[in-house]
Amino acid sequence: MQKKRIQRLVTPIGVGALACVTMLGGVPAQAATTSTTFVAACLATPSAVAGPTTEAQNATVDVDAPESVNAGEEFEVTIVPPPITYPNKVSVANVQNVSRIKIDVAIPSNAEFLGAEIVVGTSSGLSGVTPNVLRVNEAGNIDPNGTIIRLSGDNATIGNSPNSSTSNQAGIVANAASGATTTFQLPQVKARLKAGPSGAVEMKLRTVGDAAKWNHDKNFLTFLPKASAPIVGTAWAPTRCTPRDSETAALNNGAGPLASTNIIEADKQTTTTVVAPGAVKNGAEVTLTANVAPAAPGGTVEFFDGATSLGAPVDVANGTASITHTFTTDGNHEITAAFSGTTGFITSTSAVKTINVSTDDTVTTLAMTSPELAFVDQEVNLHAQVTPAVQGGTVEFTVDGGTPVSGTVGTDGVAVAPYKFTTTGTHRVLARYSGTQGVGGSVAPMFPVSVTTAPAAAVQTSTTLAPVGTITKGSSVTLKATVDPTTANGKVQFKMGDVNLGAPVAVVNGVATLPTTFAASGEFSITAEFIGAAGFIDSASAPQALTVPADTDPGPDGPFGSLSSIFGS
Repeated sequence: MQKKRIQRLVTPIGVGALACVTMLGGVPAQAATTSTTFVAACLATPSAVAGPTTEAQNATVDVDAPESVNAGEEFEVTIVPPPITYPNKVSVANVQNVSRIKIDVAIPSNAEFLGAEIVVGTSSGLSGVTPNVLRVNEAGNIDPNGTIIRLSGDNATIGNSPNSSTSNQAGIVANAASGATTTFQLPQVKARLKAGPSGAVEMKLRTVGDAAKWNHDKNFLTFLPKASAPIVGTAWAPTRCTPRDSETAALNNGAGPLASTNIIEADKQTTTTVVAPGAVKNGAEVTLTANVAPAAPGGTVEFFDGATSLGAPVDVANGTASITHTFTTDGNHEITAAFSGTTGFITSTSAVKTINVSTDDTVTTLAMTSPELAFVDQEVNLHAQVTPAVQGGTVEFTVDGGTPVSGTVGTDGVAVAPYKFTTTGTHRVLARYSGTQGVGGSVAPMFPVSVTTAPAAAVQTSTTLAPVGTITKGSSVTLKATVDPTTANGKVQFKMGDVNLGAPVAVVNGVATLPTTFAASGEFSITAEFIGAAGFIDSASAPQALTVPADTDPGPDGPFGSLSSIFGS
């Protein structure tokens, strides 16, 4: 009989407290109410005679929250626990009080917690410590960087705090009143939040990590009933509750968002950059491209030569827009591009891109750009840049006066040639540009390359880039690099000339791939450079030729396709 009495003592209290917890948003005009009904399961563990008792019942949580706020906007959420009722007598046991009540709510990850306060005059039937709101960490300690909002009486709980006990009355106390039941009201808590840059602010009960476990002190709702009964005397029944259908069930929808406030992103600042050759021949057709970063999904770009428009605005797609134009007068032409802006993206105008138009041979300069470091017997690529970026001709690389290797100059003015250093030390590389019709040749200053021996324990690698060939402008293509051995750990950086194609791609089972598009007509060199993790040596593929034929419709994309995000970002 005694066991039965103690079991019945705590069950109604646990269920009643949970079922009545309601969270409300901070009274903004655009607030909307969301009701979430879920099963909550509690375990009470009496201190004498009876064993643990489980009770699961439906609970409903109502949340009033703004439907939307602007990025960075401050708003309020008010947690409003409604009246909680418990029986004063269960069988022959008399309930004396419920104490050490605490409720934990998670601070949303994409909102800044600015503070919280008790709403004065909103509680009743309470004694003990005056309720307060604390910001605590996972250990239950007060922490200005904690992730939990806790309603309690000075952090007096049954666990998960420095002020915890399961056999001592403390914190918020609700003493039994006269009559058959006792009703008390926990105070409202007004929390102030500041919305993050994007996404949604989701209000949730504390159910992450240990808080999700059954019968854990970190459970979102815990409290300590106290009763007295003949023979048994005083009995304590620490109770812990989680949103689940039963002891063995997974967390249910009560662990999900109880309300969601959409963040309206601020309009993005944009940067527009003109991409075009530095020099062209009078009467030759040239492609002018504008890259808008971050990549705007719409809007238009209008190109100007000084103050003169070069035609009607063209649509922006995936952050790029381009036109073809023929210059008919010699001299420097100052080209700019004006982006109109679009929903969520602010207007911007590019810096001036100077294009020299001439009927004489273009004077060029040549510079080696890489590599500065290399390992003995490991393939690298020698890079040189012709300025202004003119297509045609070759660059011949001579290392320490030895046999030269050469690379073809692409539309971007870059030439690439594979090479393998066989001895350590500082090696001198001489680069000569042959020139082409209408373009003069040039010689680069000697370029030093420091060559060392790879660590003995490191694994040699080799990288092969699959042939690229001819690609239709704007069509999707997947670049594929194979790294040997297949166990190599690291990433591959795909490059077009000296320009990175996106971010490095992880190598999986010896293969790295990159889907992309090319919107520039011309000839280019594509390479793949393996960046080895610890224990693996870097390597580079031989260049593969890319041809993008010209067409009469330049389309909506710019000349560098997926490169649009790297210019001006």
